[in-house]
Amino acid sequence: MLEIDWKQFKSGTDIRGVATEGVPGQEVNLTGSAVRRMAAGYLLWLSNKTGKPASELTVAVGHDSRISADRIQKAVVDALLSAGVRVLVCGLASTPSMFMITVDWDCDGSIQITASHHPYYRNGLKFFTKEGGLDGSDIDEILAYAAENKAPAYGKGVAEMVDYMSRYSEILRDKIKQGVNAEDYEHPLAGFHIVVDAGNGAGGFYATDVLAPLGADISGSQFLEPDGMFPNHIPNPENAAAMDSVRLATIRAKADLGVIFDTDVDRGGAVDAKGDELNRNRLVAVASAIALEGNEGGTIVTDSITSSGLKEYIEDTLGGHHHRFKRGYRNVINEAIRLNNEGVNCPLAIETSGHAALRENYFLDDGAYLVTKIIIKMAVLRREGKNLETLLEGLREPVEATELRLPITASDFRACGEAVIAGLEQWAEKHGWAIAPDNREGIRVSFGKENGDGWFLLRLSVHDPIMPLNIESDSEGGVRKMVEQLHEYLLTCEGLDISPVAKFLA
Repeated sequence: MLEIDWKQFKSGTDIRGVATEGVPGQEVNLTGSAVRRMAAGYLLWLSNKTGKPASELTVAVGHDSRISADRIQKAVVDALLSAGVRVLVCGLASTPSMFMITVDWDCDGSIQITASHHPYYRNGLKFFTKEGGLDGSDIDEILAYAAENKAPAYGKGVAEMVDYMSRYSEILRDKIKQGVNAEDYEHPLAGFHIVVDAGNGAGGFYATDVLAPLGADISGSQFLEPDGMFPNHIPNPENAAAMDSVRLATIRAKADLGVIFDTDVDRGGAVDAKGDELNRNRLVAVASAIALEGNEGGTIVTDSITSSGLKEYIEDTLGGHHHRFKRGYRNVINEAIRLNNEGVNCPLAIETSGHAALRENYFLDDGAYLVTKIIIKMAVLRREGKNLETLLEGLREPVEATELRLPITASDFRACGEAVIAGLEQWAEKHGWAIAPDNREGIRVSFGKENGDGWFLLRLSVHDPIMPLNIESDSEGGVRKMVEQLHEYLLTCEGLDISPVAKFLA
């Protein structure tokens, strides 16, 4: 039997792998044996953290709608039971609910079986404690235990089938009731028409169990039924086809709002009544406006690719502070937690991908909670004769924006990417380019009106051998001007495939 490379399963702060047979070029590595060893590794890690033997732990297990979910759930539960754990089997569940169950029902930990927006044939494990999701170093420790085939002492656990999603839906409904504070407390969304696109993931509950009981008209909602093959579109708010799907559905239904979730509902996006996207910078702007209510002068932590116009909006329109940080949802969350611990009032950590974590909600990235806050804001604005569009009147958006993804062909992709960034910094200084002062990831360079009227950011991907290049300009033709100038440097870089740049300029 070939030795397993356990490091291959690490994906930032999650575990991911191939779980479904029969896909050309994709060999299953998330086998039952591998899953059991990783679940046992989590138990050892959790025992160390809590100071409890595995036989005294209570752990919840849930999954999204993927076709491999039942098989992997069985492997996880078997591993937990054989260590004497009390297991709460939640079945189909959102990832955020699997954190909330640790707080609400006093579980020591939980495991969500999901691969987020990845293709149907992939799956993975996401771990929680009452303090939130794990960090990358924790995943390293779990995988080290799995590599050594270490497991807790044998025990005889007990499994209970539970319905936590009903309780989680109740929490969201109560949040809306209190936030809207309408005359009809039980039906505060009466008169609102909201379309939900769940992409056949785990998010269909939001339409049927949260919005409809509160009086909302959910007609026109689509793909609410779980289907792990995702036959209609990728459940991903960053995907253009997915956003176009919910946009058209919202327009067809003449709804007040359309919302969309990724597979496991830790990310969300929205479109307004006109079908305009509340996504990426616009979503960050809306979330920032909501988070800064009652937190005047507070700090918003975002990832590195947010626009210059967003920074102006947060600081000039909202009166807050913008702290641009690294890509990766755990990166922005951990940075927000660090700032709060240092006494900085930081109510929100958010990525342009749709991961949004509010301090009031345990800094949990929860797409359903974010959408809930947006719906509350929409209802309050309507009472004032306004709508969500008026909230964004102060947001200056770029005239042009694009992203090019440059593959790294060198065997040591991280060393190559770091060398490219270091070289670009020297090149920028030599040519008098303006390097951003709040540069915390890769290198961000700004150009004046005559040379592109905007900025680019070149960085190394969090997980993959790719260097994403984001470019925005406030003038027509500005993106091309900046890419042309950068291209001269990229021609000197070894181990980097710059054909996407050449194609853009062709």
